[in-house]
Amino acid sequence: MKTIFDKEAYQEIDSRLNKLNAETKAQWGQMDVAQMMAHCQEAFKTATGEVKRPRIFMGYIMGPLFKGMLINDKPYPKGVRTDPNYIITDKKDFTTEKEKLASVIKRFHEGGEKNATTHTHPFFGKFTQKEWGITMYKHLDHHLKQFGV
Repeated sequence: MKTIFDKEAYQEIDSRLNKLNAETKAQWGQMDVAQMMAHCQEAFKTATGEVKRPRIFMGYIMGPLFKGMLINDKPYPKGVRTDPNYIITDKKDFTTEKEKLASVIKRFHEGGEKNATTHTHPFFGKFTQKEWGITMYKHLDHHLKQFGV
């Protein structure tokens, strides 16, 4: 399984990110490209522990059933519901968001597994640091595919 902590996976994501431009259109979903990049940054705040959201009730029930889809080899399906805490609706500047996302991905990659939080995910529960790396790769892969790269 690919993880953002692996050099090749990081380089692949970085290369694909650099193919985006302000005019890149989504193939599905509601976000524009700048909003998608801001959304991905919010996910990294959870993965690093910068933001520690409490575990939600439905997560205790449903989280274990769906966690496996986050850490297997299958891509995320189109149209998966987004937690309202991660929905970006305000206008964002493409260049700023691209620079910020590239920077956070690089820091997470270079920091290695030790930079992944030990705090539980608000819906899916406990992740190992390796699972955080897999999940962050798959999340980025999903959204880059959303924009055709």
